[in-house]
Amino acid sequence: MSSVRTARCAAPAEAVTANGATMRLIHTSDWHLGRTLHGVSLLEYQEEFLDWLVGQAVAGQADAVLVAGDIYDRAVPPLEAVTLLDRTLTKFAEAAIHVVLISGNHDSYVRLGFGSALSERAGIHLRTRVTDIDRPVILSDAHGAVGIYGIPYLLPDAVMDELGAERSHASVLAAAGERIRADATARGLARTVVLAHAFLTGAQPCESERDIRVGGIGDAPAAVLAGCSYLALGHLHGQQRVRVPGSTTTARYCGSPLAFSFSEQQGKSVTLAEVDGAGQVTTELLATPVPRPLREVRGRLADLLARADGDLAGLAGAWVKVVLTDPVRPVAPMERLREKWPHTIALDFDPDGGVTGADADLARLAKATDPVEICESFVEYVAGVPADAAQRAVLRAVVEAAQHACDDGPGHMAGAGRPVPAQAGGA
Repeated sequence: MSSVRTARCAAPAEAVTANGATMRLIHTSDWHLGRTLHGVSLLEYQEEFLDWLVGQAVAGQADAVLVAGDIYDRAVPPLEAVTLLDRTLTKFAEAAIHVVLISGNHDSYVRLGFGSALSERAGIHLRTRVTDIDRPVILSDAHGAVGIYGIPYLLPDAVMDELGAERSHASVLAAAGERIRADATARGLARTVVLAHAFLTGAQPCESERDIRVGGIGDAPAAVLAGCSYLALGHLHGQQRVRVPGSTTTARYCGSPLAFSFSEQQGKSVTLAEVDGAGQVTTELLATPVPRPLREVRGRLADLLARADGDLAGLAGAWVKVVLTDPVRPVAPMERLREKWPHTIALDFDPDGGVTGADADLARLAKATDPVEICESFVEYVAGVPADAAQRAVLRAVVEAAQHACDDGPGHMAGAGRPVPAQAGGA
């Protein structure tokens, strides 16, 4: 396939590629630029991924890169994240590779969509508003036109009136799907690709996605977006295929390119999707660069440290989560672990035979009538043993001081001059 591509500037919704045997698309999403992993900045690794992505697109002569939302990790991203996105999109424009990009639930559609009319002329197609839904990017190969539509994240409360829909993800996505199908029919497009940032029924979430439930429901049936050749999905961080009942549509979540929690130890990838002349789609997973492997270990601190130079020596180069099972919380556990595994970034405490389970703890709290008793439960959770007499005295003094402050009104700390018993043992 030729790597020469041109754009018709007079019609920003349309672009033309040189003819090729199939339409080659790289599907990616959920970059979350500016995100951290347990306090560790991922920006340098995100930059490595984006450089790799540009290289893959150029070497593979991709016709377009599809980015299915959550470009940034928050609505007001840090300057470094904005600069990184600007550099990346410039590289794609210089390589004459189209980018179709939608906003996700983490993005500000206003900030992300700024300058969209100008960037369109450089082959960077931003779709962030309801009015963008039926405004396709039209690419051509040897078999004719392919229409690429973008559905940004649709918060029902914000868009249901504009779409004439009800207050649910299913209803607003169904309305968006209807708009796309009607537009494709009017344009005579037999092959279409749809980007959508949503949680479709039957897909498996990870623990690192933000909850998007409205009215207690966060998902929508895949059937509302049926009818396209390829459905390029974003929002869920694990790569997976989604079944679209009663349709030949190929639907996939490409997943995030980096892991954002220790539950995501499976391989990360982007999806290469090829659309043939009949609208049939074949997909291939392209493994993304791994900055560090994620590893989780559990046990007593002394045992883990003793094994650090033996069967656990390989953890020295990994991001490590440690779950300590000591009956009493050890002194300075993180510092001691990092002497062996410098990239230990998460520490949990689950003592053997110590603190009771969550259900039992909640039952205890429900019966507690004294705030001091609740505080004692926290001390027991942290320390692994019940609070002693000195700690209980400190807790009692603090709770009573807080209660008196509330009684006397804001700005006045009743009993501020009262002595507080010396802390013993550390509360």
